[in-house]
Amino acid sequence: MNRRSLFRIAASLFAAAAMAGAWPLAHAADEAPDVMIKRLSDEVLTTIRTDKSVQSGDINRIMAVVDSKIMPNVNFQRMTASAVGPAWRQATPEQRKRLQDEFKLLLVRTYSGALSQVAEESVSVKPLRAQPTDTDVVVRSEIRGRGDPIQLEYRLEKTAGDGTGWKIYNLNVLGVWLVETYRSQFAQEINAKGVDGLIASLAERNRANTANGKKG
Repeated sequence: MNRRSLFRIAASLFAAAAMAGAWPLAHAADEAPDVMIKRLSDEVLTTIRTDKSVQSGDINRIMAVVDSKIMPNVNFQRMTASAVGPAWRQATPEQRKRLQDEFKLLLVRTYSGALSQVAEESVSVKPLRAQPTDTDVVVRSEIRGRGDPIQLEYRLEKTAGDGTGWKIYNLNVLGVWLVETYRSQFAQEINAKGVDGLIASLAERNRANTANGKKG
C-alpha cells in the first residue's frame, strides 16, 4: 500500500470516527481524551473490517451511521465554521445548516473509498502531553501497516455542561490539518461568489460525485 493510500485511510478515520463512534456515552464524560481516541480507533477498524457495506463504500449505509453517531463525537459545527472562516459569522442559520450538510457529505464521499483498503492496519496512541486542567488538547497517534507509519493527530475540546466529554474538531495527517486545507479552498469560492456560491459549489460537487458513482 503506497503512502498516498495510507494518507487517505488516515483521513478517512476522521469521517469513520463519526460513523463508528460506539463507545458508551455513559463513559464519555470521564474518559481521558487519549483513552477515548484509542477506544474509538479500535472500534472504527473493527467496524470497517466487519461491515461489508462500509467496506464497499455504500454511501447510504455510511451516511445513515454518520447521521446517528456524528454529533456525540465531533463538534461538526465548529469544524465547519473553522473551514468556512470569517464568512461564517455573517451566514444565516439556514446557510449554516446547508454548509454543514454539504460539507459532511463531501467528507464522507471523499474518504469512504479509502475504507475498503483497510486490512492489517493498527493504531497506536502516544502518551498525552497535557495538564489535567486543559480543555483543548492534541492526541497523537500512529497508523501502522505494511508501509511506513502515518502520524495522525486529533484536536479535541472538552465540552462544558452537556455530559459528552471530549469532542474532535480537527485532524492532522502528515503535518496537514484537514480543516485548514478546506479553508483555503472555501475562501476562493467565498471571495468569488459569497457564502451562497460556496454552498452551490459544494452541492454541485456532491451531485457530480453521486452521478459518477465516486467513492473516494
